[in-house]
Amino acid sequence: MSTNLVILRRSVAPVHSLLAVLALFAGSVATAQPGAAAGPADDWRETYAYTLGTQAFIYGFPWVFLPQIRYGWVTQPRNPDWVPYVPLNQFWNSAELATAAYRDGGSPNNDTLYSIAVLDLSREPLILSVPDVGERYYTFEMASFDSDNFAYVGTRSTGNKAGHYALVGPNWKGTLPEGVVALPASRTDSALVFGRTLVYDEADLVNVHKLQAQYQLTPLSQWGVISPPKQADDRNVWKPFDPKTDPLAAFKTMNKAMTGNPPGEGHESLLASFASIGVGPGQDVTKMDAATQRGLARAAVDGMKVLRGAISTGLGKKINGWTYPPSTFGRAGLHDDFLLRASLQCLGGIIANDPAEAIYMNTFFDIDGNKLSGANRYVVHFPAGQLPDVKAFWSLTMYGVDNNLVANPINRYKLGSLPEGAMKMDADGGLTLYVQAESPGKDKESNWLPAPEEEFYLVLRTYLPGPGLLAQEWVPPAVVPVAQ
Repeated sequence: MSTNLVILRRSVAPVHSLLAVLALFAGSVATAQPGAAAGPADDWRETYAYTLGTQAFIYGFPWVFLPQIRYGWVTQPRNPDWVPYVPLNQFWNSAELATAAYRDGGSPNNDTLYSIAVLDLSREPLILSVPDVGERYYTFEMASFDSDNFAYVGTRSTGNKAGHYALVGPNWKGTLPEGVVALPASRTDSALVFGRTLVYDEADLVNVHKLQAQYQLTPLSQWGVISPPKQADDRNVWKPFDPKTDPLAAFKTMNKAMTGNPPGEGHESLLASFASIGVGPGQDVTKMDAATQRGLARAAVDGMKVLRGAISTGLGKKINGWTYPPSTFGRAGLHDDFLLRASLQCLGGIIANDPAEAIYMNTFFDIDGNKLSGANRYVVHFPAGQLPDVKAFWSLTMYGVDNNLVANPINRYKLGSLPEGAMKMDADGGLTLYVQAESPGKDKESNWLPAPEEEFYLVLRTYLPGPGLLAQEWVPPAVVPVAQ
C-alpha cells in the first residue's frame, strides 16, 4: 500500500446509530478553522501536510472520537436513564426502552436494553459473568479503541447458559482460573462493551432488569475472593483537546490516544509516513513547522467533511430504496477499509455489530425515489414467505428527521416479529404494514406504524440474519405510496 496515496477504499451506506448519544459528540470533533495562508516557500509543506494529514485523520479518527465518548460517559453526568454515566470497568444499564420522550437523536432502538462498559485492561484482565438467560436473545459486543470488534458473548457466539469470560489486553500473559473462558484479546488496553438484551414488551422490563443485575465485571485479582472489597469508582480518564479553541486539537487527541493505545500490527509503514507530519504514537504536532501545522489544521476540517459526506451520500448496496451495510461492517479496519471504519462504523455508530450478529437497513425514499413524508400514505408489503430471514427477530422502526422516535397517539414506535401475534397477517400469508400519520382504521390499526406529518425515515433491523440477508440477496419490500 502506498502510504502517500489515498487510503480510502470502499464505499459506505447511511445506517444510523443504535445509541442516542452521538449527537452529544459528533458535531464537535473538528470545528476549528485553519490558520493563515502559507507563504510561497512553504506551500509544498502545507500541501503535503494537508493531503497526507487528511488520510491520517481518516485512518486515526477512532482515536479522536472514542476518547470523547469515553470522557463523556465516564466523567460527565447527564441523564443516567438515557446516557451512560459510569466508572471504568463497571456496567451502566439502561432501565427503559427508548421512547419519543428522549430527544437527543441517534436513532435509538426500541428493541433492547443496553448494558455498557468502558474498560481499562492495562492493569489486569476482567471477567465478564452472565447468567442463564433462558430462551431470550442477548449479546455482548466487545470492541477495541480502533472501533473494530474483537469478541462476542451471547446467544449466537456462546449460547444462553451462564458463563464466565475473560477480557484481556494485548500484552497480558498468565493463567486463567478454571471455568473462565478466554476470549480473543483486545488489540488495545482501552475497550468498549455494548450489551443488548431483548425486551418483549413493557411488562417484560422487570425480567430484563433482573438479568442486568447479574451482568458482572470482576477484576482477575478479585476472582474467587470471599467478600471482596467494593471497587472504588475509577473515573480517571484524560480530557480530549478542544477543537473549538485549538485547530490542532484532533491530532493532539489522536496522538495521545494512539500513544496509550497504539494501532495493531500491519500498519507500520503507514504510521511511519504519518510520523513525517507529526501524527501517530509518540508524535507531537506542536513541534512541526508552521506550514505543516497549517496543513494539518485544514486536514482536520476537511477530513470531517469527508466522513460526513460518506455517511450521507449512501454508496452502499441499494435494493428497492433500502441500503445494506457493507459486509466488513463492525471490523472494517481489519480489512484496511479505513473510510468505512471512520465514517459509518465509528462516527455513525461508535462501534457496529458484525453482520452475523445484526444487519440494519434504512430508507429515506419511496419506490419512486421521493423522500418519505407524513403528507403521504404508504404500504410496506411482505409477500407470503418473504418476511426477513432471521433466527432471532426483526423490527421496522420510525424516525423523524431529527433522528428521534416519533410521538404518536398510540405510543407505537416500531412493528416487527415480536411480540408474536401482534400484527394481522394477510389472507394469503403475506404481511401489509400501513405507514402514515393518521390511523388506517380500527381493522388495520394493529399493522399501523404512525408517521409524523413531516419527512421521516425507516430502519429495518434484523437480528441473527439468515443466509439471504448475509449474502445481501434478500429483497426488502419497497415503501409504496397509496393514492389519497
